[in-house]
Amino acid sequence: MEIVNCERVKQNSHSTKFEWNRQLFHILLGTVIVALLMFGFIDKRIILILIITGFILSYLSIRIKIPIVRQLLQKFERKDDIAKFPGKGIIFYFIGIYIVLLLFPKEIAMASIMVLALGDSASHLYGLHYGKLKNPFSKKKFLEGTIAGFVLGFIGALFFLPWHEAFFASLAAMAIEAVEIKIGAQQVDDNLIVPFAAGAAVWLIRLA
Repeated sequence: MEIVNCERVKQNSHSTKFEWNRQLFHILLGTVIVALLMFGFIDKRIILILIITGFILSYLSIRIKIPIVRQLLQKFERKDDIAKFPGKGIIFYFIGIYIVLLLFPKEIAMASIMVLALGDSASHLYGLHYGKLKNPFSKKKFLEGTIAGFVLGFIGALFFLPWHEAFFASLAAMAIEAVEIKIGAQQVDDNLIVPFAAGAAVWLIRLA
């Protein structure tokens, strides 16, 4: 019994460390992309090229072990995705960014990316460590995580938007993130819906 318990502790510790690495990478990636966009080093065309490159590498990774790419996948990608869709998380992350750059004015797009980078990641990490109240709309998420995600997303969006727009951008994004949206049997990836929800909320406010 003690051996089994020790194994469970090790597995939980490894899982926690993996999620920390994964979410901190998402935070860093999002903030770096925003900085590069701000200073004109990249634009949505570069993002599109990265998405296409990602799909190509993903396809090849199923068949062959590509140096560096394989190590990065093992460090930041969930095991199920490595087997079925290598790089799924990062590819969808860039698709989410591309969608908001394509649809919204630059300041809304930048704020939406910050909500994705800070809010979505904070929601996962805080819920993982401090979550006690189960989210009624999701089996895997906690209300404490959603609140933490809202606060961090709001702060991130404030760099580009007035406070009331930042408030509703983060609120809409975290409300959508808290719900498991499915198309058939497949759950829609947060990286796609979180930035879109943030941008759409601000766009609707400006229409009013």
